[in-house]
Amino acid sequence: MSAIVVFGAGGRAGRRVVAEAAARGHEVTAVVRDPAKYAVLAGERVVAGDVTDAGRVAEAAAGQDVAVQVAARLDVASAEFFGAASRALVDGLARAGVGRLVALGIGSLLEVSPGVRLVDTPGFPEDARTFSLGHAVELEILGKSALDWVVVAPPPVFLDDEAGRTGRYRFGDGRVPEAAEGDPVFSYADLAVALVDEAVDPERHRVQVAVSY
Repeated sequence: MSAIVVFGAGGRAGRRVVAEAAARGHEVTAVVRDPAKYAVLAGERVVAGDVTDAGRVAEAAAGQDVAVQVAARLDVASAEFFGAASRALVDGLARAGVGRLVALGIGSLLEVSPGVRLVDTPGFPEDARTFSLGHAVELEILGKSALDWVVVAPPPVFLDDEAGRTGRYRFGDGRVPEAAEGDPVFSYADLAVALVDEAVDPERHRVQVAVSY
């Protein structure tokens, strides 16, 4: 059994990561900004925290084996939030003695051809580009750290928020996954499976990887 701290536990990905890890018998600490708003997480250890504050990251991560970062903010500039969160995680997890981080990335930073990211292709929406480049700041900061990290990037589409868990997924590399016509849309439930698998049985290290069906 592993002790897993989940930052951003109240979001669509976070709730499913918490549920997936708990269902497997792992000890889960669910970190949210306001625990009173997340009765859905009842039964788990829910704590107030701020992923952009190194001291509070260290406090929440104390005694944990691995951290999962799935937090996001839409009311703060993307580069500002992901930059602050990444710096706080690098610092705070080191203070807490947690050496492994599994983070949720974004598919638009995957490559469509060698050296060309989807976000850099002609016609890519400017607002989506701005948000995506915040995740690029995260990658840059993690790459300079001593953490054992992996950033898991789902396909660059709106994920299925309703589909149930199948447990089926595959990891790719740094490229946008190929999808055949009629393939189902990747789900948050199966994204959670992949994230928890990498948290408790790490196979990918210091790299961004694609995940899809």
